[in-house]
Amino acid sequence: MRILVVEDDAEAQRYLVNGLKEAGHVVDDAADGDVGLTLALSRPYDVAIIDRMLPKLDGLNVVAEMREHGNATPVLFLSALSEVDDRVKGLKAGGDDYLTKPYAFVELLARIDALMRRRSPASVKTKLQVGDLELDLLTRTARRGETTIDLQPREFRLLEYLMRHAGQVVTRTMLLESVWEYHFDPQTNVIDVHISRLRAKIDKGFETPLLHTVRGAGYMIRARP
Repeated sequence: MRILVVEDDAEAQRYLVNGLKEAGHVVDDAADGDVGLTLALSRPYDVAIIDRMLPKLDGLNVVAEMREHGNATPVLFLSALSEVDDRVKGLKAGGDDYLTKPYAFVELLARIDALMRRRSPASVKTKLQVGDLELDLLTRTARRGETTIDLQPREFRLLEYLMRHAGQVVTRTMLLESVWEYHFDPQTNVIDVHISRLRAKIDKGFETPLLHTVRGAGYMIRARP
């Protein structure tokens, strides 16, 4: 999933962002409400995690502005303000859930999953499928036919991106920006290595290959030859 984190405490932000990335998510972050709102309105996110007390524009106003602009991204408020009135204000401002600090990271992940399950089937896909390959975005598991495929977090993100663009050529630049979050070419073979490992996991031993190299262009995942 692509997640927006708006948190002004540098240490708390680093802990949260690193944890979410280790869990396999793509994360954008902002340290104040103005930047957070700009990101929320300019890019699609599956979930936004927003602190209540932010510089420039507080969390309540960030979410209120999002809703005013028709942005329906699920919002989890994360705040040291723990009184009932504080939680009620957060939900009335347009928040979907409220978690108080300090928090257990496993609970935060569970609440993110719960927010995703609440969204209507039309607004979010929980499973991706190409041929007999299926990727479950909630349980973070992959299967091809009756075979369970063990994927590392980066491999999962790579496969998810390819499957979301099934039948389309995906370039190295697209992969670097979306899966590795590089906005420059590091001039390494990191993509080739991961593609090779992923191909071995999803194609080796199966009659029909799904992951294809498009010479001079990039890669494509498709069910038909």
